[in-house]
Amino acid sequence: MNYNEVREKAKEILTPNCLVCKECNGVACRGWVPGVGAKWTGSSFIRSFNYLNEVKVVMDTIYEGKGQDISIELFDKKFEAPIFVAPIGGMDINYGGKLSEEEYHRRTLMGAKAAGIAAFTGDGANDDYFNAPLKPLKEVGGWGIPTLKPWSQEKIFEKIKIVEDLNVLALAMDIDSAGLVHLAASGKPVYSKTVEDLKSIVDSTKLPFIIKGIMSGKAAEKAVQSGAYGIVVSNHGGRVLDNTPATTEMLPEIRKAVGKRIKIFVDGGIRTGADVFKALALGADAVLIGRTFTISAFGGGAEGVQLYAEKLMAELKDTMLMTGCSTLEDITLDKIRF
Repeated sequence: MNYNEVREKAKEILTPNCLVCKECNGVACRGWVPGVGAKWTGSSFIRSFNYLNEVKVVMDTIYEGKGQDISIELFDKKFEAPIFVAPIGGMDINYGGKLSEEEYHRRTLMGAKAAGIAAFTGDGANDDYFNAPLKPLKEVGGWGIPTLKPWSQEKIFEKIKIVEDLNVLALAMDIDSAGLVHLAASGKPVYSKTVEDLKSIVDSTKLPFIIKGIMSGKAAEKAVQSGAYGIVVSNHGGRVLDNTPATTEMLPEIRKAVGKRIKIFVDGGIRTGADVFKALALGADAVLIGRTFTISAFGGGAEGVQLYAEKLMAELKDTMLMTGCSTLEDITLDKIRF
């Protein structure tokens, strides 16, 4: 099996719920919410893809060659690359129920672990979105990162206890989920969170806590004040708010605001190893990739996820080789142009 075969198989399975476009850029699926697209005009998803595509890398092959080390340490663990599978749930409402929630997460968790990286898991209005990944999380020895919705504090603390018992790597919360259509329609209340609310979550667990849905330097500073381990610069794939900036567009502002006080992850429009390189140069420590990992899971199972991860890693190493970078620390802002 190769990556092209994985994509062709995924297209057979997913059409018409996802068209598995040659470029996963949000154009064909604009307005598909629920579904695989982005809200209303789809401009938030489209801009994230297009902005990153306009960032160019600067070639430089005059340097002492030492090979390319793309490994990274996070959560006191070593990963083969600064790449993670983003949390995607709702196989029934978004992907036509062509995989169960449990089987989808089994594929992403196992495929990611085989590649030496890790996957985030999801949550949602249907309790199965949170509960179904628990069994495959246990099967991989907790090698994953559950993501909670911003429920009531009481409900959050209950769910934290469940995932703590699985010895997971970390815990995330996508605080921007209040804008998801299916949550509003289900009558399952979610809430905006104050710094104090977030601090109480951080204080309630020994797990590293990641706040997903940060889109400004000001919001990032609030996350630092909460004591969170990390943030994900994310507009939720464009699914909660139309007309946002690109996620990578906001990275320099956010890195300037918080410095090295907090780990910065980013998602949105990242499709290749060169895109990973650009995101790191703009200020991220690591990236999350959602839709194209999902396509790989449908088309090739855990092996498909592993194949795509290894493809990204090879592309990242190749980009580093051609830009004078031996380690991730060498990937700096001067390596790109706008």
